[in-house]
Amino acid sequence: MRSDVSLTSGVFEANRARGAVRFDVHARDGVTRRGALHESGSLRVRFPSPEGEGLSGVFVNTAGGVAGGDNFDIDIAAGQGSRLTLTTAAAEKVYRAPGAAAQLGIALKVDADAHLAWLPQETILFDRARVHRRFDIALDETASLLLCEIVVFGRTAMGERMEQGEFVDRWRLRRGGRLVLAETVRLDGNIGAKLGRSAVAKGGAAIGTALIVPGDEALVERIREASDSFSGEVGISAWNGFAMARFCAQDAACLRADMMAVLARTGAVLPRLWLN
Repeated sequence: MRSDVSLTSGVFEANRARGAVRFDVHARDGVTRRGALHESGSLRVRFPSPEGEGLSGVFVNTAGGVAGGDNFDIDIAAGQGSRLTLTTAAAEKVYRAPGAAAQLGIALKVDADAHLAWLPQETILFDRARVHRRFDIALDETASLLLCEIVVFGRTAMGERMEQGEFVDRWRLRRGGRLVLAETVRLDGNIGAKLGRSAVAKGGAAIGTALIVPGDEALVERIREASDSFSGEVGISAWNGFAMARFCAQDAACLRADMMAVLARTGAVLPRLWLN
């Protein structure tokens, strides 16, 4: 006879959330329209009223968050000349994982002269959360991309901090078929103690990244001109034809304000949900 622990584990595994969204967009007469759409499981995407010539999409996770063993996949293709902005309806919460880590996979393909802005709201990791995330991005040489991610280690406004857990974030960017960025961030074990180190986050509870393609030294200088207004630490550099800004702050609100200040310097138009 199976033990109670085995039975509980089996029930837990059987109730893991699965979700996938796959769609493409294309430009017709200068206006971006959605093509084929596939949705499954608890992940959905909704398209508010069109704003100008571009198209906006909002992801909704009907599971109410991400738990250990969950698996979500997003696959987006922006066709030639299209303009697409993507965000989330709310901050994504990643809960404690007693077993396997949650798996999040995002694949983005941007064709010639197309623009994609990936601007989700924060990802909040609860104590003992475990999540592996991967970005696979393929850009045409003439495509442009704005990709921003904010990760918060505990709900600081609620007096909570993430002490133990695992966060693995793998990014791969190809431009014109050539790999121009490959990095993997890994935080595991006693994450709270590691974030307290000066060389890591100096006690900060929120980190962020903004990837801007194309990006050059002129863009870097424009952003640095706003450095006096930053609440946290912000560093930016450009190489291989793109720019990347790194953020670290004591809480999500400070980092979000810094991110918005940087995006304003790029000329980006933020989703309305960011401004509520």
